Amino acid sequence: MSRFTLIKAVLGPVMRLMFRPRVEGLEHIPGDGPVILAGNHLTFIDSVVLPVVCDRQVFFIGKDEYVIGKGLKGRLMAWFFTGVGMIPVDRDGGRGGVAALMTGRRVLEGGKVFGIYPEGTRSPDGRLYRGRTGIARLTLMTGAPVVPFAVIGTDKLQPGGAGMPRPGRVTVRFGEAMEFSRYEGMDRDRYILRAVTDSVMTEVMRLSGQEYVDMYASKAKAA
Repeated sequence: MSRFTLIKAVLGPVMRLMFRPRVEGLEHIPGDGPVILAGNHLTFIDSVVLPVVCDRQVFFIGKDEYVIGKGLKGRLMAWFFTGVGMIPVDRDGGRGGVAALMTGRRVLEGGKVFGIYPEGTRSPDGRLYRGRTGIARLTLMTGAPVVPFAVIGTDKLQPGGAGMPRPGRVTVRFGEAMEFSRYEGMDRDRYILRAVTDSVMTEVMRLSGQEYVDMYASKAKAA
């Protein structure tokens, strides 16, 4: 039994009881082969809820600080997060974005599921912000389809993204798979990258019902 299967078997029922997830459109995720799950990011527990509701293991990038803690708590956190599919990357360095992109590419070329939040960081106010074009580069480089998704309600259970979440209802809504094979070989064209990214974010907005803000979330946080 893999660590992911063990974690899901032991903690899955607890998470389902705590968050009572309502899942819509799960059939849009292919049963095999590479696929990118791209969605909104409201709070920390988004990355806990997603593996619980998906049948396939979802690999995603996480801050390396989650796995370098010391003591029993640090070891347990590292065991849990890497077990559910988190791949730690130092995203604060100058090459953090490139490392994250190459990590996603390796996951997809291995025929697995890669989860990504195109906004690049959590929304500071519950609105949906402009997507970064790494999502477009990934789908164009690998040919993997993109399944847009929206997590709804996690910000009410964990306001500010910190502290222990409250029990409550969470909705996870998946849209139809999007494929961009018509742009094959154009992963360096910034206009194509922006168009692909915006089309994905439009679907995320439709699924989530969030108000859209045409600026990067990181810029909004720094303002």
